[in-house]
Amino acid sequence: NELQRRAKVPLLIGADFESGTRMRLDAGTSLPSAMAIGATGDPKLAYEAGKITALEARAAGVQWIFAPDADVNNNPDNPIINIRSFGEDPLLVAEYVSQEVKGIQDNGALATPKHFPGHGNVSVDSHLSLATVPGDRDELEGNELVPFRAAIAAGTSSIMPGHLAIPAFEPDPDTPATTSKALLTGLLRGEMQFKGLIITDAMDMGGVTSMYPPGEAAVRSVEAGADVLRMPPVPDAAMAGLLRAVKKGRISEKRIDDSVRRILAAK
Repeated sequence: NELQRRAKVPLLIGADFESGTRMRLDAGTSLPSAMAIGATGDPKLAYEAGKITALEARAAGVQWIFAPDADVNNNPDNPIINIRSFGEDPLLVAEYVSQEVKGIQDNGALATPKHFPGHGNVSVDSHLSLATVPGDRDELEGNELVPFRAAIAAGTSSIMPGHLAIPAFEPDPDTPATTSKALLTGLLRGEMQFKGLIITDAMDMGGVTSMYPPGEAAVRSVEAGADVLRMPPVPDAAMAGLLRAVKKGRISEKRIDDSVRRILAAK
């Protein structure tokens, strides 16, 4: 509240409350994992989880919730998603994701389905290194993208791409989705007609830090279509890199303005 009072333009404060506010705040409510909620067979419980999380988040001064997890658990060897997913059936995952998005947004917060275009079918933890999602375009359309299309139809305010190599859409094996124009601008903005905020997964994760230095990572993400950079490891380097890229004409002022308008609209 003190920070908001001091801000000339209202601040947008976000937090990872994927399994409830207790995940980050001692006084919060701890909720079951997404897979536990999915196992109930009752999508309305996902709505309730979103509602509880949003009400508690807003009470703590947080408006932006980095949830729900919209990944399909289609690889049992996945070391990082597993119980964070609602399940292995893309249509069921889509239903639970849509309900949680509505539960969050009906109660005054912004929802953020993650990790676009889908982190379920990997065998590597993107916190440590770049993970690759196999499969052709048809396979991704029938699995990974189903919950994200449902989230957009449900009116989600934002989407978070993951540090994932997606050969079906991005031919460069060393380009994560967070820095891929083909995925963020071509697929998400263009084909899927998403108009909201794109916020990267944490920029201090190995899936991106192993690819580029901090300033270059920031520039590539914004070039690709990201509006907000989450947790850049060296914020000053990210800011300096973006300013330099605009001054040199690598990124247009219009591109920056587009993101600023989306951020102001969310505020």
